[in-house]
This record gives sequence, structure tokens and C-alpha cells, in this order.
Amino acid sequence: MNGVHDLGGMHGFGPVVREENEPVFHEEWERRMFALQMIARRPYNVDELRRTIERMEPARYLAASYYERWLYAVESLLIEKGILRREEIEAAAEKIRVGKAAQAPAPGSAPTANGGLESKPAPWLAKSARPGGAVKLRFDPSFKAGFKTGQRVMARNINPEGHTRIPRYARGHRGVIRHDWGVFVFPDTHAHGQGANPEHCYSVEFTARELWGEEHPKNERVLVDLWESYLEAERITAADGSERAGSKKAAVTQRRARASKGRAAVSARMKKAPAKARLARVGAAKAKGAPAGKSAKRARRTR
Repeated sequence: MNGVHDLGGMHGFGPVVREENEPVFHEEWERRMFALQMIARRPYNVDELRRTIERMEPARYLAASYYERWLYAVESLLIEKGILRREEIEAAAEKIRVGKAAQAPAPGSAPTANGGLESKPAPWLAKSARPGGAVKLRFDPSFKAGFKTGQRVMARNINPEGHTRIPRYARGHRGVIRHDWGVFVFPDTHAHGQGANPEHCYSVEFTARELWGEEHPKNERVLVDLWESYLEAERITAADGSERAGSKKAAVTQRRARASKGRAAVSARMKKAPAKARLARVGAAKAKGAPAGKSAKRARRTR
């Protein structure tokens, strides 16, 4: 989705102003919002949270603070998942506005016959991730990497309608794989309930000039973490004008392999040649004053 929330930022908003000695939380409600998100996120994943924030109206998104966006997303997702109703949230907010002390029941509680509250575990609270699941997935050898460190790649120029983690400034530009972080769930599908679809995620290096033009410093680099589906092998133009996918290193390796194959073919033909023919060539070389065999190779190297 292309919008004001692009994780790469947008032009026209001025410089990023840093707050000196900035506290972790500016207000008490932000501290509570952080804790609430840690508890309430069981029924959804982080990619769904980000997808929901991206659905905010642009004006509201730009006016909201960091934790106000979290609040919007958590409320929306708990309603979407059937955990809460909009009316319940509005009623609780109204009680707070008028200053009434509202004693909210614990999640999953149900009224008993005598009017009390009987606590029973809510299904969404009982659901938990597998211990160490993300770590095991990251190093799972069954997922083969499509690219190697040092390989030149192109970031695909895509404009998905849903959630994505590839910034607009990187799309359609060339870079180099600098590190393979391992296997992670693919956020573009994970955010929309279309499966985890794990794949490798790479640290890709781009030059500032490649991204933003020749007026930027020559040695300035930007590293962007990109999933495999966001990338394709760089197209290399051959001497005959044809194009193919690959890396410059691979192209050099292929040229060397072809040269080596040619030398091996010549050597094989020489071994099959009649002994008289070989002696004749050696004699001709001596007549011209050129050394034969290994001495000839050494002579060529010293020239």
C-alpha cells in the first residue's frame, strides 16, 4: 500500500527533530498502552498491527502520536477479532470522561448466578506462540536461500494494495546482498491472514547515488532489510546485446569456466594427435629458434 505511512518516509515534512533526553514515555497513558499491547496482541500478529495502522485516514495518521496509532490499531483489531464490541469501548470511555470509577471485569470473566464474577481463561489469552519458534524458523535449513552474499540484485518495482515492508525509495534500484539474516515470515501475506510463507530476509546495500541521484556523496551507503520476494537478480547485458539474470561475479566465473573448457579441449586433441605430428611441430619450433614444451610456456610468461 502506498500512503503517508511509508516506512521509508516522505518528502515535504522537514527534518527529523530529536528531543534531547527524550523519556521512554511522555505520559502515564503511554506506559499503559505499551503494557496493553503486550497483553492484547495474542489474537493477532505484529504485521496485522502494522496493516491496521496503515488503514488510518491520512490526516488522522499524521496528527496522531506513536502510541495513539497503537491505541487505534489495538481497538480496531480486538473488535475485528470479536474480543470486544465498539459499544463496550465507547461505554468505558464515557465513564472515564464523566469521572465515574468503572471497575471493569477481567478478560474472559462471566457473571455468576449471585451477581459475582467467575473468572475463566479466555481462549485468546490461552493461545501462545511456540517457545523459540521464531529462532528455530530463522535457522531452518529446509528453506533454501535464493541469493548469496555479494550478489547484485534489483529491488522489484511493486505497488501492492496491502501491507508491505519494502520502502518506495528502494523499488526499482540496484543493490548488493551484504548479509543473509535467515528465514522470517513474509509480512505481505502474514498481515492479511494469508499464511506465514517464510523466506530469507537480506541486508541489501544501495549507494545514495543509486537511490537519490548524483548530487549525493559517492561513498554514502544505505542498508535495507528486504525479503526475497522483493528482489530479483540484476539483469546483465552481454557482449552480443542480450540480457540475462545474474551477478558480475557469476559472469566472470562463467567466462573463466568457458576458457578452461577450451584449454582442456585443445589439450585433449593434442594427446590424440599422432606422435610423428607432435615431433614435427617440436622440430619446426626448434628450427625457428623457439623452445618447445614447458620451456616455451616459461618463455611466454617472461616476455
